Amino acid sequence: MFVGTVVIDINLPGVTSLKEKRRRLKPLLARLQSRFNVSVAEVDYNDNLRMAQIGAAVVSNDKRFADQMIARIVEAVKNEQEIYMTDYRVEIL
Repeated sequence: MFVGTVVIDINLPGVTSLKEKRRRLKPLLARLQSRFNVSVAEVDYNDNLRMAQIGAAVVSNDKRFADQMIARIVEAVKNEQEIYMTDYRVEIL
């Protein structure tokens, strides 16, 4: 069994309230979960208006598949409107 994880740092320009931050993040998290069938959540910078950190995890019996799924998740976040990915870290266990 292999577990692939990715932690993605996101910049949210122009956000002026936590409500607006949630309005941008919630649909992103739902799309990632639905499209890739992964566990995903906001994991840090909860009180920072213009920053967010999300984490996603994939469980698979094939290391290559887990790595491909993580790469597709990163690419999907890069292509999102209204947010900018600043960094990401991948770990395959």
